[in-house]
Amino acid sequence: MWPFGKSTADRVKDALNAQPQLKDLGLQVTESRGNVTVSGMVPNDRYGRLVSVVAEGINGVKSVDVSGLVAEETTPVAASAPAQPAPGAPTPTISAPNIGTPAAAPKKAASPSIEAELKEAEDNSKIAKAVHSALKNNGELKDDPIDVLQSGKSIILRGVVDNDHEQRLAEQLARAVPGVAAVDVSGLKVAAGAKELTKEKDEDSGDTVYTVKPGDTLGEIAQKYYGNAGEYKKIAHYNNISNPDLIKVGQKLRIPS
Repeated sequence: MWPFGKSTADRVKDALNAQPQLKDLGLQVTESRGNVTVSGMVPNDRYGRLVSVVAEGINGVKSVDVSGLVAEETTPVAASAPAQPAPGAPTPTISAPNIGTPAAAPKKAASPSIEAELKEAEDNSKIAKAVHSALKNNGELKDDPIDVLQSGKSIILRGVVDNDHEQRLAEQLARAVPGVAAVDVSGLKVAAGAKELTKEKDEDSGDTVYTVKPGDTLGEIAQKYYGNAGEYKKIAHYNNISNPDLIKVGQKLRIPS
């Protein structure tokens, strides 16, 4: 069950790939202790600002480093004016061009329409960021694992809350943010004990961590996180457990995506 077993880096990737301007760029995302680094090729340096505001809407992200983004050359360099011959000097001979080696065409600057799309996407993502802040500043919701994505001026809430009241509250807070046209909560699930199940994280990997309690089995743990006891094999493999029937009270298990 999302977001259980979904690392912060994976959720940032999901958010980036939800943006039409970013989904085909193949950006790489890494995360450590809430600090996210995004790298890869982008058409121009305006994309860095869009990447930052999208990533900042993801629960658990403390900072975003986009210094690893490499912008392609989009603005042609102006050629220097040819030097004028001194008065009385002989007219220089102009050599015939090399027909077999055509001059490289200057790269085109980004079209105004692309720039307008990026500006609109960036503005919309700032609305999503404002919704994320509103949720985090609410005493009942601040510890719930809720990500905020956007589609145009519509907000998408994805994650899990403890009860129906918190789900309605999250929707109300999102709708109250200026600029929000609609709110989709179909991806915001209700699961009792959600805060407890997601509060412990591996600081380096961002993985959700579960501490084994008396009477626990891997099947029961898998049921809690995935809604399917049969997924116990995934947890066992991820934690190098050779015998799934042998887990110890107090043992910390990382929950894979």
